[in-house]
Amino acid sequence: MDASATEPPAGISDSAARAARDLRVVFSRLRRRIRVVAENEELTPPQVSALTLVAKLGAATASALATAEGVRPQSMATTLAALDRQGMIRRSQDPDDGRRQLVTLTDAGRRRVDGDQQAREEWLARALQDRFTEDERRKLLEGLALLERLTQE
Repeated sequence: MDASATEPPAGISDSAARAARDLRVVFSRLRRRIRVVAENEELTPPQVSALTLVAKLGAATASALATAEGVRPQSMATTLAALDRQGMIRRSQDPDDGRRQLVTLTDAGRRRVDGDQQAREEWLARALQDRFTEDERRKLLEGLALLERLTQE
């Protein structure tokens, strides 16, 4: 491997480049771990993701969901069909355009999303309680406050 592959871009310190790399890796691992917590074999990861997206967006067309998920409309249609068969979503005619259907959650879909979210939050809180000292949790909160600045424009 040549030396330039490990050097940060011009104007970026070694510590900033390392922090960016390590942060990306840690967040990716944490996101995967949190996803696993509430997963079961009933739903596939794309189905869980679509269900969560419907919960977030509210009534939406399949096309809007596909765009938001970054998948092909055909893939989203397959995912929604499976969720529909399981009673997690309902489809209704769009009052503004009768040619389109809006997708919303059923009560079962809402319970699933809420249960998954609660399970993930409980796992994370328990892991923080069990694996970190009070001082470490305070430091983590301080670091999160710094990371929040990355999300601001």
